[in-house]
Amino acid sequence: MTVVDFAFYAFASVTVVAGLMVTISRNPVHSVLWLILAFLSTSGLFVLLGAEFVAMLLVIVYVGAVAVLFLFVVMMLDIDFAELKGELARYMPLGLLIGVVLLMQIAIGVGVWDAAPGAEGLRQAVTPTEIENTRALGMILYDRYFLLFQLSGLILLVAMIGAILLTLRHRRDIKRQNVLQQMWRDPAKAMELKDVKPGQGL
Repeated sequence: MTVVDFAFYAFASVTVVAGLMVTISRNPVHSVLWLILAFLSTSGLFVLLGAEFVAMLLVIVYVGAVAVLFLFVVMMLDIDFAELKGELARYMPLGLLIGVVLLMQIAIGVGVWDAAPGAEGLRQAVTPTEIENTRALGMILYDRYFLLFQLSGLILLVAMIGAILLTLRHRRDIKRQNVLQQMWRDPAKAMELKDVKPGQGL
């Protein structure tokens, strides 16, 4: 067994164990920490595949932003975990049924998998090109699939705006800044001059 094979089995094992711990951990903070470990081990698998750019994106975007956001939300929200556990127990049979079906599909897929006779020769015949991984990915995204890339960004923008509108709450007990009212105010009505005589109070 080479070093690459050992690293692959190590990263794959950590990814599977961390993904399992995300689902069975009782503490949501621990679940987020296990999720971060799963992201890091998955980025190690991407490095072994030669996709360094995707691995760094996974670390920077998901670990550095998404997982930290999950951690802040879980720690700041006042969640009734007893109620959530009650809901979990009610839907447990359906979840177990779906899990069994997924495991059966994975077993069927692994059982019938077989490598093609000429796959190893074709893999060795591939020669590395002069274009780096990041440059090739950029040429594909911004040249061949430019329109689809922009449309996906537009869909994400609409989803973000929709999430903001769905969670926006107008509270009446706090004062908010009305920019239009400040811009349209009449200066003559905004100030009032008082003629205060000496020795006289307001």
